[in-house]
Amino acid sequence: MNFDDAITAHSAWKLKLTSYLKHPDGSLKVEDIQSDSKCNLGQWIHGEGTKWASSPHYTELKAEHARFHKAAASVVRKADSGQAVAEEVALGAKSDFANASSAVVSAIMHMKQHVH
Repeated sequence: MNFDDAITAHSAWKLKLTSYLKHPDGSLKVEDIQSDSKCNLGQWIHGEGTKWASSPHYTELKAEHARFHKAAASVVRKADSGQAVAEEVALGAKSDFANASSAVVSAIMHMKQHVH
């Protein structure tokens, strides 16, 4: 896996959720988003990446990635329920989503530094 591509793909989630908050049309499914094994990074973590399962950096990435998907699913769940969800509250710097997203990027960087 190319770690830089993983960061780019992961970062695209904020744009996807920003757009969804403006028009919650059901195109994002909570059950798909809350799964940490359906995106490209998740497939790598649960597939090829398991060869580094004994590494604390792998363990960190796996845990933070799962936390991120729970946070993203929570944003979609709120939007789908008809609640007015302010982008800054849901995705802003102090949100659960932003914290989880930053932790995933940090964990990817740790993996990049230690597995090559």
